[in-house]
Amino acid sequence: MVRGIRGATSVEENTAEEIRTATQELLQAIVRENNLALEEIVSAVFTVTPDLNAEFPASFAREIGWERVPLLCSTEIPVQGAMPLCIRVLLHVNTELTQKEIRHIYLRRAVSLRKDLAAQ
Repeated sequence: MVRGIRGATSVEENTAEEIRTATQELLQAIVRENNLALEEIVSAVFTVTPDLNAEFPASFAREIGWERVPLLCSTEIPVQGAMPLCIRVLLHVNTELTQKEIRHIYLRRAVSLRKDLAAQ
């Protein structure tokens, strides 16, 4: 069955190194917390807030072995008052986990986006 797994994190500044560190930390946490194998990942859609343009998060997913996973990056809509410097991801995975068993991961300042899920 295909399920979606959400995640988000934040960076302190718009640099490639900050985006690399935060993206890889987030993806590794999602994989670990959901006990995923790379072959189970169907695709990933990344969004970044408009203030992040130093590099594509997808390029850093490839660095950790996601070369064959279809990846897409986009800009988040610029909603007034939204959290700045934020990276979000939606993974599509093949899994036997139920919706309730899926662990959505929110790190750093992004924990405030979904306190209900971050507290799981």
